[in-house]
Amino acid sequence: MVSCSTPRSTRIRGERARGQRRGTIDRSASSLTPLPVLDARGLRSAILTAVKNPAPAIDLTGAARLVVEDHRAAPCAVVAAAKRTSSGWIHGAGAAGTLSFEEGAPRADLDTPFDLASVTKPITALVMARLARHGSLTRSEPLVDLVPTLANTRSARVSLDLLSAHRAGLDAHGSLYGPLVRGGRVDVEAALVMAADARREDCTGEPPPEGFPPVYSDLGYVLLGVALAQRSGLDLDALVTREVTGPLDLDIGSARILRAKNSSFDARVAPTEIVPFRDGLVRGVVHDENAWALVGHASAGHAGLFGDARSVVRLGIALLEALSGDRRDFLDPDDLAPLVRPRPGGSLLAGFDQRSGDDPSSGARLGPRTFGHLGFTGTSLWIDPDAGFVGVLLTNRVHPTRTALAIRRARPAAYDAMFDAMVEAQRAAG
Repeated sequence: MVSCSTPRSTRIRGERARGQRRGTIDRSASSLTPLPVLDARGLRSAILTAVKNPAPAIDLTGAARLVVEDHRAAPCAVVAAAKRTSSGWIHGAGAAGTLSFEEGAPRADLDTPFDLASVTKPITALVMARLARHGSLTRSEPLVDLVPTLANTRSARVSLDLLSAHRAGLDAHGSLYGPLVRGGRVDVEAALVMAADARREDCTGEPPPEGFPPVYSDLGYVLLGVALAQRSGLDLDALVTREVTGPLDLDIGSARILRAKNSSFDARVAPTEIVPFRDGLVRGVVHDENAWALVGHASAGHAGLFGDARSVVRLGIALLEALSGDRRDFLDPDDLAPLVRPRPGGSLLAGFDQRSGDDPSSGARLGPRTFGHLGFTGTSLWIDPDAGFVGVLLTNRVHPTRTALAIRRARPAAYDAMFDAMVEAQRAAG
């Protein structure tokens, strides 16, 4: 017998509880930042970045300033957007603020890497889609087939698809990192068993075909990441590189990966929270406590990736092109369809969320088929397939503390400003 009560809210919880103006062209000197002094490895990385990310045609600094100056939602914000036109893509980007509130802190720029937090989840889902495309797995496979050590847990027979769609009946969160707070060590195998046994008490029996009523769950993606890694025989860092960031040439990766690529990573990355039990300021290491406890400087299925705004936009462009059949080298429309198809019971998809509610975080301009994801650190990606629009907002709103919640008002204003500026630029270009 299957039973499960419907949760009061099914909206995504990338921010779980723990005066708008249009985008403008900004050519002021304050929008420019000096280049850092780089060693040979850092210089090579900077040159490659410049090739991949040419100067944006549309300056969206006004949208970034909305976040930092008008709403005071974070020390810094970087925005990037792209819009599809009849002649190709037009691009925009902008940055505002300093990396921290400390006097003399460096200014954020378009290449500043941020802790993407739960914006990691769409990439994990894309890894699953790529492995399914290769025939390495099927979405309907139960967790136990990939992770036999979880055979005696309550989630053993839950499919990868339901884990990815937040319909496995799992709790939203669990403090797998708890021993670290008490000065102990985390037993990773025991932590994974704890995650797999965190079935909500009101969800019993075998999951129905479409799963239990959706509840956004980090734990499902913790388990999904482990399952994908075990099936492939690679750690998740290597798997993400092989299946997503490598083929798409994205400067997105774990702290370990990005630090190896560019020795200036620690000096350039936006800091996050001051956490006493983690010896103070968290910078250059994942903010999410469970990811930190389980994988350290690597990436987990639910969090752990870092990246810059223009790389995240290029990810969104690849998704739109794949949906329209223009990136069959990466994914076919049929490969991507299971990730973005509407599902019963709520807005949560397999790796993404839909625009929902009366005051959506994606702003007022984007259409009903918009999909994307939020990150707890103040990051977000929204994609409107009908408008051909991709928008990214990266902030470190958890600096110096996660109690700062002004991002909830700032984010929709920033997306409206980005969208308006891109539409205006498209119109002006004829």
